[in-house]
Amino acid sequence: MTEMHAEPEDGDLVAPAGKIPVPPHVSAAIRTLIEWTGDDPTREGLLDTPERVARAWKEYCAGYGEDPAHHLSRVFEEVGGYDEIVMLKEIPFQSHCEHHMAPIIGTACIAYLPRDHVVGISKLARVLHAFARRLQVQERLTAEVADCIWQNLRPLGVAVVIRATHACMTARGVRTPGVTMATSRMMGVFRDDERSRKEVLALMGF
Repeated sequence: MTEMHAEPEDGDLVAPAGKIPVPPHVSAAIRTLIEWTGDDPTREGLLDTPERVARAWKEYCAGYGEDPAHHLSRVFEEVGGYDEIVMLKEIPFQSHCEHHMAPIIGTACIAYLPRDHVVGISKLARVLHAFARRLQVQERLTAEVADCIWQNLRPLGVAVVIRATHACMTARGVRTPGVTMATSRMMGVFRDDERSRKEVLALMGF
């Protein structure tokens, strides 16, 4: 059964986890990890860490309790004849990779070409964050955001470009800081029409 989280206040990205109960087996697992890394989970500074970590991860992964499509359910048809690109640029987000559970930190540009209605601009960011607050790979995150907008708004075109750094690469493994990964998904006219694709990429700053 999916646990539903409180709806965030308008302007907030996610409702806080608060003092939700932490099951004993979850706390025990985190204490075991602390001990396995070489520290003492019973020392003063770490006594409350298992519960804090558990609640933090509940917030990091709050997207599992959200339906991203819900954010696109209310649309507006009175747009004064506007029929050009709608875009949000450089939306900051944070996710965690599903391979090492390490942070993915980046920005997204989301654009669509309306057919006959638009959605409130904050909803595009909410769709991004609903998917980002899950264990992810950047390629899938990019596709999920674009597909959700395409399927629910039925626009003429959708373009999503995400740029992010991955701590699983910068802080461990190859340990190469300063590297940014870029992914994109173009749908509709932004995929089929070269002029439209160039226009949206130029607006995004590429």
